Amino acid sequence: MKRWFPFCAIALLSACNGDDASTITPIAQVAPISVSFDEQRFRSDIKTLSSDKFEGRAPTTLGEKLTLDYLSAAFKEMGLAGAVNGSYLQPVPMVSYTASEQQQVSLAGIDLQYRQDVVLGSRHDNNQVSIKNAPLVFVGYGINAPEYNWNDYQDLDMHGKIAVILVNDPGFAHPDEQKFNGKAMTYYGRWSYKFEEASRQGALGAIIIHDTKPASYPWSVVENSWTGPQQDLVLAKAEQDARVQVEGWITLDAANRLFDKAGLSLSALMDRAADSALNVDLAQTASIKFANKAEYADSYNVVATLAGSSQADEHIVFTAHWDHIGKDDSKQGDQIYNGALDNASGTAGILEIARQFAKQAKAGQGLKRSLTFIATTGEEQGLLGSRYYAANPIYPIDKTVAVFNLDSTNIYGKTKDYTIVGKGQSELELYLDKAAASQHRVTTGESNPASGGFFRSDHFSFAKLGVPAVFAGGGAEPLDEATAQYKAAMSDTMKGCYHNVCDHYRAEWDLSGALQDLAVYYQAAQTLGNNQHWPGYYADSEFHSLRPAK
Repeated sequence: MKRWFPFCAIALLSACNGDDASTITPIAQVAPISVSFDEQRFRSDIKTLSSDKFEGRAPTTLGEKLTLDYLSAAFKEMGLAGAVNGSYLQPVPMVSYTASEQQQVSLAGIDLQYRQDVVLGSRHDNNQVSIKNAPLVFVGYGINAPEYNWNDYQDLDMHGKIAVILVNDPGFAHPDEQKFNGKAMTYYGRWSYKFEEASRQGALGAIIIHDTKPASYPWSVVENSWTGPQQDLVLAKAEQDARVQVEGWITLDAANRLFDKAGLSLSALMDRAADSALNVDLAQTASIKFANKAEYADSYNVVATLAGSSQADEHIVFTAHWDHIGKDDSKQGDQIYNGALDNASGTAGILEIARQFAKQAKAGQGLKRSLTFIATTGEEQGLLGSRYYAANPIYPIDKTVAVFNLDSTNIYGKTKDYTIVGKGQSELELYLDKAAASQHRVTTGESNPASGGFFRSDHFSFAKLGVPAVFAGGGAEPLDEATAQYKAAMSDTMKGCYHNVCDHYRAEWDLSGALQDLAVYYQAAQTLGNNQHWPGYYADSEFHSLRPAK
């Protein structure tokens, strides 16, 4: 297949800094470079990485060892350099917390069942969690956001108390009232923020009320993702000590029983919490007891670099998380969470892109800027590998030009459109606009911005530091009727497979759309890799001050 050529040269750098994709204009015809993505090789990588042999690729397990060996061998065969003093492996110090499934949980005198009603854990190195008669406080969405004039913790002393928190943010409930970002979730809607803020407020514990629509996933995802060993980065003692002692989730049904016992209507409080900042003492207490253990071991990011020519100190980064959630020996039948779509497919994607750039370099057509490929660990546990790399970069963050992230590639066939998650953030999207246009596709935002996708994958760890980062792929509009029919059937097949044991490789997947998307990323990186433009964030992005668009 014939593929693209650079559309923004150094002489027109000022044009590349505009706000409209049309300002990125070709100034000279450059001979196109022949690129052929190998679908069978792409399939083979997905199939192998998601096979039962790899046991669901949980960090610090045999599945990790097999994955690291596989990826290191692949990058070595391409001729990419190991970025860690010649090695491909960047150690990521981790701790695994395992809460006992024999939990005694009583909220407002109501005994709750583990997994069925509640899932709790503790990210502390203690043998047992034992909480007696801790006051329960409903804190609305658990948000303290001065820029939105919003503080659900106003005038509260949370020490010794447990926060009960709604999922998402107020914009989801009342999208027409110009609160937060409407239906599009802000970072304040993420579970990770809610636990962090409760910790900053000095709370003893934090429990999020699960609700399928604002969470964008069913209770089964919580149950599958939050039981068993929970990995985290090893933190400094002061930071560790400041965390809540217990954190987790409660079902909406169990939460309704709790609020009924308190003589309150949860649905009415939900409406009030979406209108304005709110906290209510439930005048009820919690007693929680379960055994807990902490185990320490390094996991690893896999980092490989293809050096540029004249601007080798400037790096364009590709990320995809290699990890999934392992296996559950307590389950009947299939026990392995193979993670084929999420995210063996994305990992296979960066391998295929890396192979093409390596082939190009060997043909004497390498990029001016360097390319670095990072297969991250611990994404499923809270973006751990990317967070660690961003805090401990092998190449300086201020020399990192951009990040292209692949997470769950398109298995539903070719599309007329191309989805950019969180569209409108940065000038980096202009490169995707042009690359998609070369395929006669238009770029669009995601169909469900309420899910907060921009904050849920590895690119976000870089965005928080001001590096323009994109998470894109697929689309909502199938190429033709036959593709639409296939998509409908495959969507039914894959329904409920997110973070479930049915996310395994299927030979009948139509990966033509995924190859299209790899081509978009490839063209965008090729163009950016041969110019001097440093994309920045737009004025209405929360990251604008860190690296502003010009």
